[in-house]
Amino acid sequence: MSRQRLLILDDDAAVAQTIAFIAENAGLDARITTSSTDFFEVLEEWSPHYIALDLIMPEMDGVEVMRLLAYRRCTAMIVITSGVGSRVLGAAERSAAEHGLNVIGVVSKPFSAKAFRSILSNGSIDGPPGVNEDAASEFVVCAQSLEQALEQGQFEMVYQPKVYCDTSKLAGFEALVRWHHPTAGVILPDAFIGDMESLSLISRLTEQVLEQALGWFSRYFGGHREQCIAEGRQPLSLSINISARNLLDLEFADRIANRCRELSLDPTDLIFELTETSAMDDPTLSLDLLTRLRMKGFQLSIDDFGTGYSSMVQLVRLPFSEVKVDKSFVMTVRRSQESRTVIKSIVDLGRSLGLRTSAEGVEDAASLELLRQVGCDMAQGFYIAPPMYGDEVLKWLAAYPDGVVLPPQTLDA
Repeated sequence: MSRQRLLILDDDAAVAQTIAFIAENAGLDARITTSSTDFFEVLEEWSPHYIALDLIMPEMDGVEVMRLLAYRRCTAMIVITSGVGSRVLGAAERSAAEHGLNVIGVVSKPFSAKAFRSILSNGSIDGPPGVNEDAASEFVVCAQSLEQALEQGQFEMVYQPKVYCDTSKLAGFEALVRWHHPTAGVILPDAFIGDMESLSLISRLTEQVLEQALGWFSRYFGGHREQCIAEGRQPLSLSINISARNLLDLEFADRIANRCRELSLDPTDLIFELTETSAMDDPTLSLDLLTRLRMKGFQLSIDDFGTGYSSMVQLVRLPFSEVKVDKSFVMTVRRSQESRTVIKSIVDLGRSLGLRTSAEGVEDAASLELLRQVGCDMAQGFYIAPPMYGDEVLKWLAAYPDGVVLPPQTLDA
């Protein structure tokens, strides 16, 4: 089995060599580049699993490098290094996350070997089930391949568990779509959702997503609601993402309500998640459809809250029942006071408006503990459980017959 590879971009040769020594002692192969030109050449030919990236570079700064990495759909795990202040480091990390890059750590110069080694050891090259990173990164999305994927049923759902922050009991799941391409392997939604929207294919995808997700939820949890109510517990919920294009479909609410009746699902157990920008494409139509969905009993969550420019307006104007804290804040909460402040403010705002609060991107016990302390209702993330295919969820649940997904003492770790 070949060793994992770390590519370093740093104009300080001494620092770069130090990082290389740390990586090699941790069992990785390392290569050093001191210019962006060399960096992208090596990136193309070497396909590293990890990247150590200095923000302050003479010819092209680290933020611009990350923008180009996102354009290339880079899947490597990135460690950001720099001597700039914590606020700038935090902003750079959030920028990378919003571009869809996988940042596993930020270290401020000068840093210790132990700190850098810890980040590398906590990272994992294991992507979602079946992901072929090299093939997926080279695959180019086109209208023909998307049409073929819809016709051949290449899209499949995975489900990520959500827990109540105060008890660690299972609250429900978020349904997430994966594209199983016959040669590129598993492709994540960031790589194709935008294209499907621009090609007006998103409604067809949404129909397939809903059919799979609702069918799975009905099959395995359809009779769970009555049992939960009898035992004084909240029924499990299922969250599904919808697009701005779905908000232009006047019959969307009726079709979903009819399908729920056919499957004997209670609409109140379903949560439709949409970003605030989705609701801004046609504000009047959005208000109409979202109001109709709420009137039929469905729950609505405003996703990625805090990352847009009109979050407050949208939260008050539209009939949301839940606000979801963006993962860029949750994933940086341990090292960013600003992120902690933002999370608390969002939770307080949601509570004052009578909304449930949820957070994604929980990667460790400390993050979950902070969410519990500020009063966030629900959380999800790899620390709790990764997205899993339907049959894997059932095996995972078998290990928690009492519904407590994490032992209570874990919250205080």
